[in-house]
Amino acid sequence: MWQDRLSLLLSIIVLVIGEGLQTSFRPQNCTLQCVCQGSPGCEYCRISKDDVETTLGFTSAGLFAGCMPWLCHSFLGLQSPEVCQHYVHAPKNVTVEFVASPNPKYETVVVSWRPSQYGISFLRGFLVSLQPLGGTRTTCQLFLLQNNMSLSAVHAQRVYYSDPFTDLSLGTQYAVTVMALPVPEIWDKFYHSKLFFTRSCPEKNGLEHCKTDWYPRYIEVHQDNKDIVVTFNLAPKKLGIYRYFSSCYGGGSRSFELIQPDLSINSTHHTYRLLNLHTEINYTCEIAADIVDAVRKHFFVQVQHNVKEPSPLHKASVSLAILFSVGILLAAFLAVIFTIHWQKKQKKKAAKSEKTSDITEEYYDEYTEHQFIPVAKRTSPPRLLICYSSSDGSAHVRVVLQLATFVQMHMATEVHLDLWDALSLTEEGDFGWYCRKIKESDFVLIICSKGLNQRQHNQREVDERANTSLAIIAMIGEEIFRARSLGQDLSKYITAIFEYSEKSDIPTMLSLASHYTLPKDLALLFSHLHGVALQKPGAYLQIENISENGYSKLPAGAALLLAIQDARIFISGL
Repeated sequence: MWQDRLSLLLSIIVLVIGEGLQTSFRPQNCTLQCVCQGSPGCEYCRISKDDVETTLGFTSAGLFAGCMPWLCHSFLGLQSPEVCQHYVHAPKNVTVEFVASPNPKYETVVVSWRPSQYGISFLRGFLVSLQPLGGTRTTCQLFLLQNNMSLSAVHAQRVYYSDPFTDLSLGTQYAVTVMALPVPEIWDKFYHSKLFFTRSCPEKNGLEHCKTDWYPRYIEVHQDNKDIVVTFNLAPKKLGIYRYFSSCYGGGSRSFELIQPDLSINSTHHTYRLLNLHTEINYTCEIAADIVDAVRKHFFVQVQHNVKEPSPLHKASVSLAILFSVGILLAAFLAVIFTIHWQKKQKKKAAKSEKTSDITEEYYDEYTEHQFIPVAKRTSPPRLLICYSSSDGSAHVRVVLQLATFVQMHMATEVHLDLWDALSLTEEGDFGWYCRKIKESDFVLIICSKGLNQRQHNQREVDERANTSLAIIAMIGEEIFRARSLGQDLSKYITAIFEYSEKSDIPTMLSLASHYTLPKDLALLFSHLHGVALQKPGAYLQIENISENGYSKLPAGAALLLAIQDARIFISGL
């Protein structure tokens, strides 16, 4: 009996301890001095930049602005040098949670994680950083544990939380990184990164509260004689949308109509007419708010003939008309058979005199002049490494950054850029990181510029970063010549210049690689990355939002265009 009671008591103790170990820890308001002295109430503390400067007596701008890890000797080595000789593994189970935000235009998130059991007894805190994909601004939060605290493997079930990250743009991709502190002198697996998207405006606030995302959700269409009557729901008055537009395309022509409802009438719907449409023709119509980049609602209409019962006096004429129609159909049928037979002969002749085209047929429709294909995320998108030189200044680097963002978001491609992987660069070194990425990537895009094409006699004037770029380009050039000598495919390597550069900026050793001028050749670059041909006789493939005049309508495309204009002004002023 006493053994059963003892077993029950041990089970209760284990259950209570287990529940205690899974406790959530939120940051406390305490100082760095409190953490170092091990005072009560300083178990898990947020540490501010001002507090570090006051306590340690040196500036911490690099820590909080660049989010680089704080080495062990910076804050623990002076007191306990042996601590820095041990290993602390990266946190696990990193989770991003959306929290309520009073500002509907921005998002607020909180990051949570669990410490790893490996090296947990030497754990002294965490550094959490957040960076928008395609941006350069990084936000950091530093959290330290009490100095006299020593965790064990069973405490790996604890959940630690960050402070809220506020004012995040809606519908934007971010990268969050959680690092375990102290960072070991041997940099290996000490951080965990996670990508996530903030919610869009409709997801956060509802469609009726988002002006740029609103579109008519209710559309009713019916025919009145030869007119098409359309009824749609109006936008809420608080959005300030006062005008709408409607357009229809069919039969080789397009119609456009501006709609301005009477707002003095308290109405939720509006009705208008589509006039002068031809019968028996399929029309593709759209309606949207008359604002920039409005979301458009599509619908389809067809004007039907008004069929009436023929009178007895016209039965004879109707019969003759039927016979006449049958004769016309037979003649048309014979003409179609003759045309098909003639086309087959022509195709056989053309096949003998011309090589087989490599155009992928399923992307085209031979009866249409244009075929639109939306760019969707694939299960395994092509991996693209972008190489460039920073010697042309920050304006050029900003253009490269915006290009990488556009390709990642709208060209179904996984982009690798050194600006997005600063921690791995620090761990492996620039040259080591590029060597690994060149092997792992499906394509390598080299952005050519004056700074990249530095001659050997000018190398004394460039910095170490530029020398690294020259070494990487030399390595890529050797790979291209080796592949050429072995008769291998050279499509992996691509060169490109922006409109403010010249073709002479392309290094001679890269002359065998494919070349594009951006952004006007974005569609050609997409074709190269995805193996999709853009043209065939009688047909042309237009890719959604990547045309020369269409890319700038997207926010990422507009940012790329603005960066190119700034770089052109900057470079022309040198």
